[in-house]
Amino acid sequence: MRIAWACGADFREVDADLPLLTAAVAEVGIDAETAVWDDPDVDWGSYDLVVVRSCWDYVPRREAFLAWADSVPRLANPAGVLRWNTDKTYLRQLVEADVAVVETAWSVRSAEALPEADEWVVKPTISAGSADTARWSDPERAVAHSRSLLDAGRPTMVQPYVASVDTEGETGLLLFGPTYSHAFRKGALLVDEGDPRGLPELKEDIASRDASPEQVAFAERAVSVARDLVGDDLLYARVDVVTGPDGDLRLMELELTEPSFFLDHTPTGAAAFATALQRRLDA
Repeated sequence: MRIAWACGADFREVDADLPLLTAAVAEVGIDAETAVWDDPDVDWGSYDLVVVRSCWDYVPRREAFLAWADSVPRLANPAGVLRWNTDKTYLRQLVEADVAVVETAWSVRSAEALPEADEWVVKPTISAGSADTARWSDPERAVAHSRSLLDAGRPTMVQPYVASVDTEGETGLLLFGPTYSHAFRKGALLVDEGDPRGLPELKEDIASRDASPEQVAFAERAVSVARDLVGDDLLYARVDVVTGPDGDLRLMELELTEPSFFLDHTPTGAAAFATALQRRLDA
């Protein structure tokens, strides 16, 4: 079997998961190559499967990225999943399916539309990492940030800043196929006044974490709901959860497009992915 990791031109050398993934799939007899997603000379149909990896440059060219995805005969995750997941309004459907999501207001243009909170996070609905994302304690500045994005033709979302991120951080849970693999802790990235500390894939405070049974069950249900909504199997999913002010778990994001797996923080994650990949190819 021969597969391709689809990457952005500027990111294939800094994707820390790639060497570990390539070595793990080689152990189960799968040859893997790295290819740039927007390279017109790549014959995507020659691969048994193309796996989306570090295509972190898709945001300003989302429609071109989705057109590319539509053109790839065998893609994981599939093009329909990418179309759904690359616009964070997918969170609305998860809320409707009774998945607990951090409270979100959409395309805010006035302070009256802000969720009740002491601080807010403003971001575009189409974004990767922390690009154009900011944390504000001043409601007028939060609204101004949202308005500036809206005026540029970019729909926005505003969420209360979850205070537990500053103490316990976020928990990211990885599922390969339907099976939970591992978890990690992600420290706070944003400081007040909209000062992001850097590209998450490169500079976040990441550590391994033993997920609780409640977190694993929450992640498995979120992925199951997403699978039903998109009508496709998922080779990989990352579920980012936080503890809300009431002590209950809340979904921050469901990453089905190009998430980092942080395999250097788990001794078993790469092999677990290789097993899921082999099952997909054998199906």
